[in-house]
Amino acid sequence: MLRRKQKYFLLKFFSLFSIVRGYNILVIVIAQYLTSIYILAHELPIKKVLFDLNLLMIVLASSSAIAAGYIINSFYDSDKDLINRPRKTMLDKLVSQRTKLTSYFVLNFLSVIFASYVSFKAVVFFSLYIFGIWFYSHKLKKYPFVGNIVAATLAVIPFFAVFIYYKNFELVIFVHATFLFLLISMRELVKDLENLKGDLAQNYKTIPVVYGEKASKTMLTILCLASSIPTFLLINKFEIGYMNYFFYGSSIALLVFLVLLWKSSKKIHYIILHNILKFIIVVGVFSIILINVDVLLNRLV
Repeated sequence: MLRRKQKYFLLKFFSLFSIVRGYNILVIVIAQYLTSIYILAHELPIKKVLFDLNLLMIVLASSSAIAAGYIINSFYDSDKDLINRPRKTMLDKLVSQRTKLTSYFVLNFLSVIFASYVSFKAVVFFSLYIFGIWFYSHKLKKYPFVGNIVAATLAVIPFFAVFIYYKNFELVIFVHATFLFLLISMRELVKDLENLKGDLAQNYKTIPVVYGEKASKTMLTILCLASSIPTFLLINKFEIGYMNYFFYGSSIALLVFLVLLWKSSKKIHYIILHNILKFIIVVGVFSIILINVDVLLNRLV
């Protein structure tokens, strides 16, 4: 009997972990710290950044708000996800809608509490962020263009929270952010192609539903080509050390992405394209440490 309860508890835990996309949040936490250490506060000793309580609270506030966002997104999309991701949805259904809503409010409350440690401005910032996520999940994601732009913006905002904290206004930061924004915009549009069946059934007015697959592929091609502008600037106009190899590699990966895109016609094809973009983003996060290896070694000493 005890073993059954333990197994059920573990299943519910993994179900909740799946809903809040724990692996995504972990990557965002690592990205926030690496961005702080190597880009935003590169003049400070690593220990000072790592043990900065204000930064920790900003990261915790971001993580809580994002986790809550995934929960409310799952809450509103339960019917659509049952069509698009039946296996994952069956696992997610181990957590009741009531538990989801309770977790949503608790996580948002924790986000505001963490932000209050930093400043009142941080409380306002994260309160607006929480509202933005809810409004996107409830309304905006059902509309073409607006939903995609807002989704990409919401994904980048946690990095701007750290950016505002360190008040670093170097141009290179905006160029990095532009590259990330374009990649996330591409990922959101590929997700729309991937979820076309469920979006049609639930009357979501996404770009593929309203304008068709060919128009969506054309837009993805434009976004992909646009990403070459920040890539060129970062490689040729800014000092990014060995991270330039990441941008060379990402350019090759995006060319492969484009070739596969125009040959894609099935859901599995779009899942592969989605994973290519996710791979580029994750590798980009860990490539931040390559910006200046010599400085890294000196700062560690």
